[in-house]
Amino acid sequence: MTDPATAPGSARQKIDTSVPHSARIWNYWLGGKDNYPVDEEAGDAYTAVFPGIVAIARSSRAFLRRNITYLAGEQGIRQFLDIGTGLPTADNTHQVAQRIAPESRIVYVDNDPMVLAHARALLYSTPEGATAYVDANVLEPERILEAASGTLDFSRPTALILSNILGHIADFDEARSVVERLTAALPSGSFLSVNDGSRGIDPVFEQAQDAYNSSGAVPYNLRTVEQITSFFDGLELVEPGVVSVQQWRPEADAPEPEIIAEHGGLARKP
Repeated sequence: MTDPATAPGSARQKIDTSVPHSARIWNYWLGGKDNYPVDEEAGDAYTAVFPGIVAIARSSRAFLRRNITYLAGEQGIRQFLDIGTGLPTADNTHQVAQRIAPESRIVYVDNDPMVLAHARALLYSTPEGATAYVDANVLEPERILEAASGTLDFSRPTALILSNILGHIADFDEARSVVERLTAALPSGSFLSVNDGSRGIDPVFEQAQDAYNSSGAVPYNLRTVEQITSFFDGLELVEPGVVSVQQWRPEADAPEPEIIAEHGGLARKP
């Protein structure tokens, strides 16, 4: 999860280490080192209420990996626009895509100073492909598309990735508008990948998230499965549709998938 800031250019602001930040907490839950004591304290307070958040964070990452593997390996997608990147960990979008197709081109978008500093330092492309980084707010779709067009050719099919970012947009109608404006710019044969925390599945998760939202950190809004599904309106959902992320095309040797409060799907633009 990453936080949309209130104004363009926020990535040039000083990193605030006095307030917990969702991207750094998410990194902590994933086992990363790019976080501060305030983030560890917030993460530990959250897991004290809901230990299952660690499984959600790691299942979300695995869902994204399987999405990209399917897109690059089975659908021949060679362009990826990943908005709300979060801090680099293992199996970042470009790593998964370029292992399959080294010529893949990836644009990461975020507006958090720590995220962008790490992305520019650590996310190197293959010589055959390209990786670029855009400092932009998820609430500015047109600005994102304009900046990304320097690396991506939007006349060719592109995968749009919105992983745990739409929950940071408080107003649901505004979140839908962002998705619609982004997908409208993509050609037929493009794909949309969305996953977010879901409401109505686990009341303990909802209790922990509500407590986090009231802590002074930037809120993250859980949405119902129906709301998450509506982000794909007008698109063709890839089987099995919008499901709990562990249930989306699990690997053959994976344990029996559980229903956890994180739902997502992948859909093709006709």
